[in-house]
Amino acid sequence: MAEQPLLGNLDIIEEITRNDGTTYYEIGNMVHNGRSELAAEKGFIKQVRILKLNIPHSQNVIKYEKYINENYRVQPESMDHFEEWQRTPEMEKIVTAILKENHVG
Repeated sequence: MAEQPLLGNLDIIEEITRNDGTTYYEIGNMVHNGRSELAAEKGFIKQVRILKLNIPHSQNVIKYEKYINENYRVQPESMDHFEEWQRTPEMEKIVTAILKENHVG
């Protein structure tokens, strides 16, 4: 089986609601959003909402994008769970900065 592709450029901010009702923000793209929507349909998460489209490709977004593409791949449509991207403390700070830059959160 072929390896799943990289996620590529990240350009949207999503709010993901876990099944326990807790929410978190993710920096994704339309491919990630599509997989998140599929995960919601399959009951792995409660819902996903796009909060902001076409966010600027800032230095913080570039750093997070590099981290995600080095550590994660597009989940296959045949997924049997939703893979929540785990962040290092440094990446958590970068995501917080991205949210602040985009007036989200």
